[in-house]
Amino acid sequence: MKNDRQASGKQRESRRRRLLKATLITVAVIAAVRLALPYVVLHFANNSLAKMDGYYGKIRDIDLALLRGAYRIDSIFINKIDSVTHKETPFFSASVVDLSVEWKALLNGSVVGEATFINPRLRFTKDKVEPDDVRKDSSQFKKLQDDFMPLKVNRFEIRNGHIQYIDENSNPPVDVSLTSANIIGLNLRNSYDSTNSLLPATIKGHANVYEGTLDLSMKLNPLAEVPTFDMNAELANTNLVNLNDFFKA
Repeated sequence: MKNDRQASGKQRESRRRRLLKATLITVAVIAAVRLALPYVVLHFANNSLAKMDGYYGKIRDIDLALLRGAYRIDSIFINKIDSVTHKETPFFSASVVDLSVEWKALLNGSVVGEATFINPRLRFTKDKVEPDDVRKDSSQFKKLQDDFMPLKVNRFEIRNGHIQYIDENSNPPVDVSLTSANIIGLNLRNSYDSTNSLLPATIKGHANVYEGTLDLSMKLNPLAEVPTFDMNAELANTNLVNLNDFFKA
């Protein structure tokens, strides 16, 4: 009986050791995958940017937040490349882009995403382009959006944005900007209840415009076949002298 008890104890001890070993190996594998995953995602994202014809972009780092179903892009830029001179001009940049599942919509049974842009800069330059070039650019950025965010975006937020419009070919040349822009768009995919069934989505924004302010409030239906919206905007206390070239052009 004593030998049987000793043998049984040894078997239990052996099983515990095997279980502990298997657990440690599993934890090590999970930890290794977790450590490697951001680099894999970063490589994929930079590869997607590298494939854009006429543009050059790069991301410095990517952090994953698996518990909230999100990833955070730290420092991204996309430059436009002149096809003749190969000179690069800034097009888009941001210090942070946070892409995640929108939990409010998920609790309502809709799997959609939300995107937050911190310190984004968007620079529009008016050039003489062919319609085919516009369609090509649109399809490229649509593919880039799908690569980076496979979920449909239901909520977006812009914090401290800067939007610039440049037309060097006009007479006089135009260079105007909106600064300190803060914009929030909600329920863009109609993923949760709204008090307005015809115009379920909202966009609200505020920006500085040459010593003054721009306030924007919009209700809309982004899913309608025909654009449907109700918008109110107010420009107040702006120094119009700084817009002289824009009005003359």
